[in-house]
Amino acid sequence: MGFIWTVIVGFIVGVIAKLINPGKENMGFILTTLLGIGGSLLAGYIGQAVGWYHAGEGAGFIASVIVAFLILFIYGKVAKKK
Repeated sequence: MGFIWTVIVGFIVGVIAKLINPGKENMGFILTTLLGIGGSLLAGYIGQAVGWYHAGEGAGFIASVIVAFLILFIYGKVAKKK
């Protein structure tokens, strides 16, 4: 059941990050979900390094959306150069 919740929350975080980011991204369901899951994982690691979260504790929803937005923004800048 934990995997299903990870996919659902990852998708929601990815969709919100895409809505915040200006421009058009050609990302489907799977890439949007991976974006949200990656944002959540990276937000958790950053939060643990800074001291906001303890080991085993998930990142907050807002932090996950912010990091997913940053990943999408950086991806957009790198993809435009090619």
